[in-house]
Amino acid sequence: GTDLPLALGLLHLAVLDGRIDHNYIGSRTEGFDDAWLAAAQWWPERTERVTGVPVSALRRTVEILWRAQQSDAGAYILTARGAEQHATGTDTVSAVINLALALGLPGRRGSGYGAITGQGNGQGGREHGQKADQLPGYRKITDPAARVHVAQVWGIDPAELPGPGKSAYELLESIGTPGGPSALMVHGANLAVSAPRAGHVVDRLAALDLLVVNDFLLSETAAMADVVLPVLQWAEEEGTMTSLEGRVLRRKVAVTAPDGPRSELEVLAELARRLGQPAGRFGTDPETVFEELRLASAGGVADYSGISYARLDAGEALHWPCPKVKGGADHPGTPRLFLDRFETPSGRANFVPVEHRGPAEVMDSEYPLVATTGRVLAHYQSGAQTRRIDELVRAAGEMFVQVHPDTARRMGLVEGGLAAVVSRRGRTEATVRCDDSMRLDTVFLPFHFAGAGRANLLTNPALDPTSRMPEFKVCAVKLEAVA
Repeated sequence: GTDLPLALGLLHLAVLDGRIDHNYIGSRTEGFDDAWLAAAQWWPERTERVTGVPVSALRRTVEILWRAQQSDAGAYILTARGAEQHATGTDTVSAVINLALALGLPGRRGSGYGAITGQGNGQGGREHGQKADQLPGYRKITDPAARVHVAQVWGIDPAELPGPGKSAYELLESIGTPGGPSALMVHGANLAVSAPRAGHVVDRLAALDLLVVNDFLLSETAAMADVVLPVLQWAEEEGTMTSLEGRVLRRKVAVTAPDGPRSELEVLAELARRLGQPAGRFGTDPETVFEELRLASAGGVADYSGISYARLDAGEALHWPCPKVKGGADHPGTPRLFLDRFETPSGRANFVPVEHRGPAEVMDSEYPLVATTGRVLAHYQSGAQTRRIDELVRAAGEMFVQVHPDTARRMGLVEGGLAAVVSRRGRTEATVRCDDSMRLDTVFLPFHFAGAGRANLLTNPALDPTSRMPEFKVCAVKLEAVA
Protein backbone atom coordinates (compact mmCIF):
# COMPACT_ATOMS: atom_id res chain seq x y z
CA GLY A 1 0.00 0.00 0.00
CA THR A 2 2.97 2.38 -0.04
CA ASP A 3 4.29 2.14 -3.60
CA LEU A 4 3.11 5.69 -4.28
CA PRO A 5 5.00 7.39 -1.42
CA LEU A 6 8.03 5.30 -2.39
CA ALA A 7 7.96 6.84 -5.88
CA LEU A 8 7.38 10.32 -4.47
CA GLY A 9 10.28 9.84 -2.04
CA LEU A 10 12.61 8.71 -4.84
CA LEU A 11 11.76 11.84 -6.87
CA HIS A 12 12.38 13.97 -3.77
CA LEU A 13 15.82 12.42 -3.31
CA ALA A 14 16.65 12.78 -7.01
CA VAL A 15 16.01 16.53 -6.73
CA LEU A 16 17.73 16.81 -3.34
CA ASP A 17 20.88 15.03 -4.55
CA GLY A 18 21.05 16.85 -7.89
CA ARG A 19 20.22 13.71 -9.88
CA ILE A 20 17.68 15.15 -12.32
CA ASP A 21 18.19 16.14 -15.95
CA HIS A 22 17.39 19.87 -16.06
CA ASN A 23 17.98 20.17 -19.81
CA TYR A 24 15.59 17.29 -20.56
CA ILE A 25 12.94 18.63 -18.17
CA GLY A 26 13.14 22.08 -19.74
CA SER A 27 13.12 20.99 -23.38
CA ARG A 28 10.94 17.87 -23.41
CA THR A 29 8.43 18.08 -20.55
CA GLU A 30 5.75 20.23 -18.94
CA GLY A 31 4.39 20.48 -15.40
CA PHE A 32 7.47 19.60 -13.38
CA ASP A 33 6.92 22.33 -10.78
CA ASP A 34 3.49 20.97 -9.79
CA ALA A 35 4.83 17.40 -9.56
CA TRP A 36 7.69 18.62 -7.41
CA LEU A 37 5.29 20.36 -4.99
CA ALA A 38 3.74 16.94 -4.29
CA ALA A 39 7.11 15.14 -4.01
CA ALA A 40 8.61 17.90 -1.85
CA GLN A 41 6.50 16.67 1.08
CA TRP A 42 8.19 13.24 0.99
CA TRP A 43 11.55 13.94 2.56
CA PRO A 44 13.71 10.80 3.00
CA GLU A 45 12.99 10.15 6.67
CA ARG A 46 9.24 10.43 6.17
CA THR A 47 9.42 8.09 3.19
CA GLU A 48 11.33 5.54 5.26
CA ARG A 49 8.84 5.79 8.12
CA VAL A 50 5.83 5.19 5.85
CA THR A 51 7.28 2.62 3.43
CA GLY A 52 9.79 0.82 5.62
CA VAL A 53 12.47 1.24 2.96
CA PRO A 54 15.71 2.61 4.50
CA VAL A 55 16.94 6.01 3.34
CA SER A 56 20.22 4.36 2.34
CA ALA A 57 18.37 2.05 -0.07
CA LEU A 58 16.36 4.94 -1.50
CA ARG A 59 19.49 6.98 -2.07
CA ARG A 60 21.36 4.02 -3.59
CA THR A 61 18.47 3.41 -6.01
CA VAL A 62 18.52 7.00 -7.27
CA GLU A 63 22.31 6.90 -7.60
CA ILE A 64 22.24 3.64 -9.60
CA LEU A 65 19.62 5.01 -11.98
CA TRP A 66 21.47 8.29 -12.40
CA ARG A 67 24.85 6.67 -13.09
CA ALA A 68 23.28 4.28 -15.59
CA GLN A 69 21.49 7.15 -17.32
CA GLN A 70 24.79 9.02 -17.63
CA SER A 71 26.57 5.97 -19.11
CA ASP A 72 26.18 4.27 -22.48
CA ALA A 73 24.28 1.44 -20.79
CA GLY A 74 21.18 3.52 -20.11
CA ALA A 75 18.55 2.93 -17.41
CA TYR A 76 15.05 1.49 -17.41
CA ILE A 77 12.41 1.74 -14.73
CA LEU A 78 9.93 -1.13 -14.97
CA THR A 79 6.78 -1.60 -12.90
CA ALA A 80 4.84 -4.86 -12.70
CA ARG A 81 1.16 -5.47 -12.03
CA GLY A 82 1.48 -4.92 -8.28
CA ALA A 83 2.00 -1.20 -8.73
CA GLU A 84 -1.29 -0.99 -10.64
CA GLN A 85 -3.41 -3.25 -8.43
CA HIS A 86 -4.42 -0.59 -5.92
CA ALA A 87 -7.30 1.83 -5.66
CA THR A 88 -4.60 4.45 -6.39
CA GLY A 89 -2.75 2.42 -9.04
CA THR A 90 -3.01 5.05 -11.76
CA ASP A 91 -1.51 7.65 -9.43
CA THR A 92 1.31 5.27 -8.51
CA VAL A 93 2.21 4.64 -12.14
CA SER A 94 2.05 8.40 -12.81
CA ALA A 95 4.47 8.98 -9.92
CA VAL A 96 6.90 6.40 -11.29
CA ILE A 97 6.69 7.98 -14.76
CA ASN A 98 7.36 11.36 -13.12
CA LEU A 99 10.58 9.90 -11.70
CA ALA A 100 11.56 8.50 -15.10
CA LEU A 101 10.93 11.88 -16.75
CA ALA A 102 12.91 13.77 -14.10
CA LEU A 103 15.85 11.46 -14.76
CA GLY A 104 15.45 12.02 -18.51
CA LEU A 105 14.83 8.36 -19.42
CA PRO A 106 11.85 8.18 -21.87
CA GLY A 107 12.76 8.88 -25.48
CA ARG A 108 16.48 8.31 -24.90
CA ARG A 109 18.21 5.40 -26.61
CA GLY A 110 18.79 2.54 -24.19
CA SER A 111 16.56 4.04 -21.52
CA GLY A 112 12.89 4.40 -20.69
CA TYR A 113 9.92 3.27 -18.66
CA GLY A 114 7.82 0.13 -19.16
CA ALA A 115 5.13 -2.00 -17.52
CA ILE A 116 5.57 -5.77 -17.27
CA THR A 117 2.40 -7.85 -17.64
CA GLY A 118 1.83 -11.32 -16.26
CA GLN A 119 0.21 -12.86 -19.34
CA GLY A 120 1.40 -13.83 -22.79
CA ASN A 121 0.26 -11.19 -25.29
CA GLY A 122 -1.00 -8.92 -22.52
CA GLN A 123 0.39 -6.05 -24.59
CA GLY A 124 -1.35 -7.09 -27.81
CA GLY A 125 -4.68 -7.49 -26.07
CA ARG A 126 -4.49 -4.01 -24.59
CA GLU A 127 -3.79 -2.49 -27.99
CA HIS A 128 -6.75 -3.92 -29.86
CA GLY A 129 -9.87 -3.85 -27.74
CA GLN A 130 -9.35 -6.15 -24.78
CA LYS A 131 -11.07 -3.54 -22.60
CA ALA A 132 -14.71 -2.62 -23.05
CA ASP A 133 -13.95 1.03 -23.80
CA GLN A 134 -11.56 0.41 -26.70
CA LEU A 135 -11.48 -0.18 -30.42
CA PRO A 136 -8.50 -1.63 -32.33
CA GLY A 137 -5.30 0.41 -32.41
CA TYR A 138 -5.62 1.93 -28.91
CA ARG A 139 -8.64 3.88 -30.12
CA LYS A 140 -11.29 5.03 -27.65
CA ILE A 141 -14.78 3.76 -28.32
CA THR A 142 -16.13 7.24 -27.44
CA ASP A 143 -14.08 8.95 -30.19
CA PRO A 144 -16.47 9.76 -33.10
CA ALA A 145 -13.68 9.59 -35.70
CA ALA A 146 -12.50 6.23 -34.36
CA ARG A 147 -16.05 4.88 -34.47
CA VAL A 148 -16.45 5.95 -38.10
CA HIS A 149 -13.13 4.39 -39.13
CA VAL A 150 -13.73 1.02 -37.49
CA ALA A 151 -17.38 0.89 -38.60
CA GLN A 152 -16.26 1.35 -42.22
CA VAL A 153 -13.83 -1.56 -41.86
CA TRP A 154 -16.57 -3.74 -40.40
CA GLY A 155 -19.22 -2.57 -42.89
CA ILE A 156 -21.68 -1.28 -40.31
CA ASP A 157 -23.23 2.01 -39.26
CA PRO A 158 -21.18 3.71 -36.49
CA ALA A 159 -24.37 3.91 -34.44
CA GLU A 160 -24.36 0.10 -34.24
CA LEU A 161 -21.17 0.19 -32.16
CA PRO A 162 -21.98 0.14 -28.45
CA GLY A 163 -20.77 2.66 -25.94
CA PRO A 164 -18.19 1.86 -23.26
CA GLY A 165 -18.94 -1.31 -21.33
CA LYS A 166 -18.44 -2.05 -17.67
CA SER A 167 -15.01 -2.75 -16.25
CA ALA A 168 -14.20 -6.39 -15.46
CA TYR A 169 -15.18 -6.44 -11.79
CA GLU A 170 -18.22 -4.22 -12.30
CA LEU A 171 -19.40 -6.62 -15.00
CA LEU A 172 -18.93 -9.61 -12.68
CA GLU A 173 -20.82 -7.84 -9.90
CA SER A 174 -23.75 -7.15 -12.22
CA ILE A 175 -24.26 -10.61 -13.71
CA GLY A 176 -27.34 -12.48 -12.62
CA THR A 177 -28.90 -9.32 -11.17
CA PRO A 178 -31.96 -7.42 -12.43
CA GLY A 179 -30.81 -5.46 -15.46
CA GLY A 180 -27.48 -7.31 -15.61
CA PRO A 181 -26.41 -10.04 -18.03
CA SER A 182 -28.12 -13.41 -17.57
CA ALA A 183 -25.59 -15.28 -19.72
CA LEU A 184 -21.81 -15.12 -19.79
CA MET A 185 -19.14 -16.63 -22.05
CA VAL A 186 -15.71 -16.86 -20.40
CA HIS A 187 -12.55 -17.26 -22.47
CA GLY A 188 -9.78 -19.05 -20.59
CA ALA A 189 -10.22 -17.16 -17.31
CA ASN A 190 -10.59 -18.82 -13.91
CA LEU A 191 -12.77 -16.21 -12.22
CA ALA A 192 -13.70 -18.45 -9.30
CA VAL A 193 -10.06 -18.23 -8.15
CA SER A 194 -8.64 -15.07 -9.71
CA ALA A 195 -11.36 -12.45 -9.17
CA PRO A 196 -11.27 -10.18 -6.11
CA ARG A 197 -13.87 -10.99 -3.45
CA ALA A 198 -13.97 -14.40 -5.09
CA GLY A 199 -16.71 -15.84 -2.88
CA HIS A 200 -19.09 -13.11 -4.02
CA VAL A 201 -18.09 -13.59 -7.67
CA VAL A 202 -18.84 -17.33 -7.42
CA ASP A 203 -22.31 -16.44 -6.11
CA ARG A 204 -22.83 -14.16 -9.08
CA LEU A 205 -21.70 -16.86 -11.54
CA ALA A 206 -24.11 -19.30 -9.93
CA ALA A 207 -26.97 -16.82 -10.44
CA LEU A 208 -26.57 -16.84 -14.23
CA ASP A 209 -29.11 -18.56 -16.47
CA LEU A 210 -26.25 -19.73 -18.70
CA LEU A 211 -22.49 -19.94 -18.12
CA VAL A 212 -20.30 -21.03 -21.04
CA VAL A 213 -16.53 -21.48 -20.62
CA ASN A 214 -14.02 -21.84 -23.45
CA ASP A 215 -10.91 -23.58 -22.13
CA PHE A 216 -8.56 -26.49 -22.75
CA LEU A 217 -8.80 -27.85 -19.21
CA LEU A 218 -11.48 -28.03 -16.55
CA SER A 219 -10.68 -25.08 -14.27
CA GLU A 220 -12.70 -24.32 -11.16
CA THR A 221 -14.76 -21.88 -13.22
CA ALA A 222 -15.26 -24.36 -16.06
CA ALA A 223 -16.49 -26.90 -13.50
CA MET A 224 -19.36 -24.48 -12.71
CA ALA A 225 -20.34 -24.03 -16.36
CA ASP A 226 -23.50 -25.24 -18.08
CA VAL A 227 -21.46 -25.71 -21.25
CA VAL A 228 -17.71 -26.15 -21.68
CA LEU A 229 -16.33 -25.69 -25.19
CA PRO A 230 -12.88 -27.30 -25.59
CA VAL A 231 -10.70 -24.87 -27.53
CA LEU A 232 -7.17 -24.86 -28.87
CA GLN A 233 -4.36 -23.74 -26.62
CA TRP A 234 -1.53 -21.45 -27.64
CA ALA A 235 0.86 -24.05 -29.09
CA GLU A 236 -1.91 -25.51 -31.26
CA GLU A 237 -2.83 -22.40 -33.25
CA GLU A 238 -1.47 -19.66 -35.47
CA GLY A 239 -1.40 -15.97 -34.63
CA THR A 240 0.71 -13.09 -33.42
CA MET A 241 1.80 -11.81 -30.03
CA THR A 242 3.14 -8.39 -29.07
CA SER A 243 6.00 -7.92 -26.63
CA LEU A 244 6.53 -5.24 -23.99
CA GLU A 245 8.67 -3.30 -26.48
CA GLY A 246 5.86 -3.25 -29.07
CA ARG A 247 7.41 -5.89 -31.33
CA VAL A 248 4.87 -8.04 -33.18
CA LEU A 249 5.91 -11.70 -33.12
CA ARG A 250 4.64 -14.51 -35.34
CA ARG A 251 3.30 -17.53 -33.51
CA LYS A 252 3.11 -20.79 -35.45
CA VAL A 253 1.58 -24.16 -34.67
CA ALA A 254 4.01 -26.21 -32.58
CA VAL A 255 1.74 -29.09 -31.53
CA THR A 256 -0.95 -30.85 -33.56
CA ALA A 257 -4.30 -30.47 -31.83
CA PRO A 258 -6.41 -33.54 -31.03
CA ASP A 259 -9.65 -34.12 -32.91
CA GLY A 260 -12.59 -32.15 -31.55
CA PRO A 261 -11.35 -28.84 -30.09
CA ARG A 262 -11.89 -25.74 -32.20
CA SER A 263 -10.21 -22.37 -32.28
CA GLU A 264 -11.99 -19.53 -30.55
CA LEU A 265 -12.25 -17.82 -33.93
CA GLU A 266 -14.32 -20.82 -35.07
CA VAL A 267 -16.44 -20.74 -31.91
CA LEU A 268 -17.19 -17.03 -32.30
CA ALA A 269 -17.89 -17.30 -36.03
CA GLU A 270 -20.33 -20.17 -35.50
CA LEU A 271 -22.02 -18.37 -32.62
CA ALA A 272 -22.42 -15.27 -34.81
CA ARG A 273 -23.92 -17.38 -37.62
CA ARG A 274 -26.45 -18.94 -35.25
CA LEU A 275 -27.38 -15.47 -34.03
CA GLY A 276 -28.30 -14.48 -37.60
CA GLN A 277 -25.08 -13.09 -39.09
CA PRO A 278 -24.09 -14.00 -42.66
CA ALA A 279 -22.09 -17.22 -42.75
CA GLY A 280 -18.96 -15.67 -44.29
CA ARG A 281 -18.89 -12.44 -42.33
CA PHE A 282 -16.54 -13.56 -39.55
CA GLY A 283 -13.30 -15.15 -40.72
CA THR A 284 -11.80 -18.15 -38.95
CA ASP A 285 -8.39 -18.10 -40.65
CA PRO A 286 -5.92 -16.22 -38.38
CA GLU A 287 -4.17 -14.45 -41.26
CA THR A 288 -7.51 -13.24 -42.64
CA VAL A 289 -8.38 -11.82 -39.23
CA PHE A 290 -4.95 -10.20 -38.98
CA GLU A 291 -5.55 -8.50 -42.34
CA GLU A 292 -8.78 -7.08 -40.91
CA LEU A 293 -6.85 -5.90 -37.84
CA ARG A 294 -4.36 -4.11 -40.10
CA LEU A 295 -7.23 -2.11 -41.61
CA ALA A 296 -8.97 -1.46 -38.29
CA SER A 297 -5.78 -0.25 -36.55
CA ALA A 298 -4.62 1.95 -39.45
CA GLY A 299 -4.07 5.52 -38.26
CA GLY A 300 -4.38 4.55 -34.59
CA VAL A 301 -1.67 4.85 -31.96
CA ALA A 302 -0.92 1.11 -32.30
CA ASP A 303 -0.92 1.10 -36.09
CA TYR A 304 -0.32 -2.41 -37.51
CA SER A 305 -1.33 -1.60 -41.09
CA GLY A 306 2.23 -1.94 -42.45
CA ILE A 307 2.84 -5.31 -40.76
CA SER A 308 2.06 -8.52 -42.64
CA TYR A 309 2.54 -12.23 -42.12
CA ALA A 310 4.88 -12.17 -45.13
CA ARG A 311 7.16 -9.57 -43.53
CA LEU A 312 7.12 -11.33 -40.16
CA ASP A 313 7.78 -14.73 -41.75
CA ALA A 314 10.73 -13.19 -43.61
CA GLY A 315 12.30 -12.43 -40.23
CA GLU A 316 11.71 -8.68 -40.00
CA ALA A 317 11.60 -7.25 -36.47
CA LEU A 318 8.61 -4.92 -36.68
CA HIS A 319 7.42 -2.67 -33.87
CA TRP A 320 4.27 -0.58 -33.90
CA PRO A 321 3.46 2.03 -35.03
CA CYS A 322 4.16 0.61 -38.45
CA PRO A 323 1.83 2.34 -40.91
CA LYS A 324 1.28 1.27 -44.48
CA VAL A 325 3.18 3.54 -46.87
CA LYS A 326 1.31 4.55 -50.02
CA GLY A 327 3.19 3.76 -53.18
CA GLY A 328 6.54 3.49 -51.47
CA ALA A 329 8.83 1.20 -49.57
CA ASP A 330 7.67 -0.66 -46.49
CA HIS A 331 7.70 1.29 -43.24
CA PRO A 332 10.52 -0.02 -41.01
CA GLY A 333 8.43 0.13 -37.83
CA THR A 334 9.22 2.12 -34.69
CA PRO A 335 11.50 0.22 -32.30
CA ARG A 336 11.94 3.30 -30.10
CA LEU A 337 9.09 5.63 -29.23
CA PHE A 338 9.35 9.29 -28.26
CA LEU A 339 12.79 9.96 -29.71
CA ASP A 340 11.53 13.19 -31.27
CA ARG A 341 8.23 13.99 -29.54
CA PHE A 342 5.61 12.60 -27.17
CA GLU A 343 1.99 11.89 -28.12
CA THR A 344 0.65 15.16 -26.74
CA PRO A 345 -0.52 18.30 -28.54
CA SER A 346 2.71 20.09 -27.59
CA GLY A 347 4.95 17.09 -28.20
CA ARG A 348 6.17 17.35 -24.59
CA ALA A 349 5.62 14.77 -21.87
CA ASN A 350 3.37 15.81 -19.00
CA PHE A 351 4.33 15.46 -15.35
CA VAL A 352 1.24 14.50 -13.33
CA PRO A 353 1.10 15.77 -9.72
CA VAL A 354 -0.24 13.03 -7.41
CA GLU A 355 -0.83 12.77 -3.68
CA HIS A 356 -0.72 9.73 -1.41
CA ARG A 357 -4.17 8.75 -0.08
CA GLY A 358 -3.42 5.28 1.26
CA PRO A 359 -5.37 2.04 0.80
CA ALA A 360 -9.14 2.04 0.45
CA GLU A 361 -9.47 -0.14 3.55
CA VAL A 362 -8.06 0.84 6.94
CA MET A 363 -6.48 -1.47 9.49
CA ASP A 364 -7.98 -1.37 12.99
CA SER A 365 -7.99 -3.30 16.26
CA GLU A 366 -10.12 -6.09 14.78
CA TYR A 367 -8.17 -6.38 11.50
CA PRO A 368 -4.69 -5.15 12.47
CA LEU A 369 -2.57 -6.60 9.64
CA VAL A 370 -2.03 -5.81 5.98
CA ALA A 371 -2.36 -8.72 3.56
CA THR A 372 -0.76 -8.56 0.12
CA THR A 373 -0.98 -11.18 -2.61
CA GLY A 374 1.45 -12.27 -5.30
CA ARG A 375 3.07 -15.07 -7.24
CA VAL A 376 5.41 -17.94 -6.49
CA LEU A 377 7.88 -19.19 -9.07
CA ALA A 378 6.36 -22.63 -9.63
CA HIS A 379 2.78 -21.55 -10.37
CA TYR A 380 1.10 -19.47 -13.07
CA GLN A 381 -1.96 -17.26 -12.54
CA SER A 382 -4.85 -19.17 -10.91
CA GLY A 383 -2.83 -22.40 -11.00
CA ALA A 384 -5.41 -24.16 -13.18
CA GLN A 385 -2.58 -25.54 -15.34
CA THR A 386 0.40 -25.69 -12.98
CA ARG A 387 -1.45 -27.29 -10.05
CA ARG A 388 -1.83 -30.35 -12.31
CA ILE A 389 1.93 -30.86 -12.60
CA ASP A 390 3.32 -32.98 -9.75
CA GLU A 391 6.84 -31.54 -9.92
CA LEU A 392 5.54 -27.98 -9.58
CA VAL A 393 3.16 -28.93 -6.79
CA ARG A 394 6.02 -30.48 -4.85
CA ALA A 395 8.25 -27.45 -5.48
CA ALA A 396 5.66 -24.90 -4.34
CA GLY A 397 4.07 -26.83 -1.50
CA GLU A 398 0.57 -26.09 -0.26
CA MET A 399 -1.16 -22.77 0.28
CA PHE A 400 0.79 -20.68 2.82
CA VAL A 401 0.77 -17.37 4.62
CA GLN A 402 4.17 -15.74 5.07
CA VAL A 403 4.52 -13.80 8.33
CA HIS A 404 7.20 -12.35 10.61
CA PRO A 405 8.07 -14.74 13.49
CA ASP A 406 7.21 -12.11 16.12
CA THR A 407 3.81 -11.52 14.53
CA ALA A 408 3.20 -15.26 14.39
CA ARG A 409 3.97 -15.63 18.10
CA ARG A 410 1.73 -12.70 18.97
CA MET A 411 -1.13 -14.38 17.07
CA GLY A 412 -0.50 -17.79 18.65
CA LEU A 413 0.82 -19.33 15.42
CA VAL A 414 3.73 -21.73 14.87
CA GLU A 415 5.86 -22.55 11.83
CA GLY A 416 4.11 -25.22 9.76
CA GLY A 417 0.85 -24.86 11.64
CA LEU A 418 -2.49 -24.01 10.06
CA ALA A 419 -3.84 -20.47 10.23
CA ALA A 420 -7.05 -18.82 9.16
CA VAL A 421 -6.54 -15.48 7.45
CA VAL A 422 -9.74 -13.47 7.83
CA SER A 423 -10.79 -10.20 6.15
CA ARG A 424 -14.07 -8.28 6.13
CA ARG A 425 -15.10 -10.30 3.04
CA GLY A 426 -13.99 -13.85 3.68
CA ARG A 427 -11.62 -16.36 5.17
CA THR A 428 -8.88 -18.59 3.77
CA GLU A 429 -6.76 -21.27 5.41
CA ALA A 430 -3.00 -21.53 4.92
CA THR A 431 0.14 -23.09 6.35
CA VAL A 432 2.24 -20.66 8.38
CA ARG A 433 5.70 -19.79 7.01
CA CYS A 434 7.79 -17.58 9.26
CA ASP A 435 10.20 -15.15 7.59
CA ASP A 436 12.10 -12.49 9.54
CA SER A 437 12.42 -10.33 6.40
CA MET A 438 8.67 -9.60 6.53
CA ARG A 439 7.33 -6.40 8.02
CA LEU A 440 5.68 -6.90 11.41
CA ASP A 441 2.38 -5.51 10.12
CA THR A 442 2.26 -7.40 6.79
CA VAL A 443 1.45 -10.94 5.64
CA PHE A 444 1.85 -12.39 2.15
CA LEU A 445 -0.38 -14.94 0.39
CA PRO A 446 0.08 -16.50 -3.08
CA PHE A 447 -3.03 -16.32 -5.27
CA HIS A 448 -2.61 -19.60 -7.21
CA PHE A 449 -4.59 -21.94 -4.95
CA ALA A 450 -8.23 -23.01 -5.10
CA GLY A 451 -10.98 -24.02 -2.70
CA ALA A 452 -10.57 -22.92 0.91
CA GLY A 453 -7.04 -21.74 0.06
CA ARG A 454 -8.10 -18.94 -2.29
CA ALA A 455 -6.31 -15.72 -1.40
CA ASN A 456 -8.93 -13.78 -3.32
CA LEU A 457 -11.62 -14.75 -0.85
CA LEU A 458 -10.04 -11.92 1.16
CA THR A 459 -9.21 -9.23 -1.37
CA ASN A 460 -10.95 -5.88 -1.66
CA PRO A 461 -12.71 -4.99 -4.94
CA ALA A 462 -12.24 -1.25 -4.36
CA LEU A 463 -11.53 0.18 -7.82
CA ASP A 464 -9.08 2.75 -9.12
CA PRO A 465 -11.23 5.66 -10.39
CA THR A 466 -9.38 5.80 -13.72
CA SER A 467 -8.22 2.28 -14.60
CA ARG A 468 -11.02 0.47 -12.68
CA MET A 469 -8.36 -1.96 -11.43
CA PRO A 470 -9.31 -3.69 -8.15
CA GLU A 471 -7.14 -3.29 -5.05
CA PHE A 472 -5.71 -6.82 -5.06
CA LYS A 473 -2.51 -5.84 -3.29
CA VAL A 474 -3.67 -4.63 0.11
CA CYS A 475 -6.49 -5.47 2.50
CA ALA A 476 -6.98 -5.57 6.26
CA VAL A 477 -6.84 -9.02 7.87
CA LYS A 478 -6.45 -10.87 11.16
CA LEU A 479 -4.82 -14.24 11.81
CA GLU A 480 -6.31 -17.06 13.86
CA ALA A 481 -4.83 -20.43 14.74
CA VAL A 482 -6.72 -23.42 13.37
CA ALA A 483 -6.75 -26.59 15.49
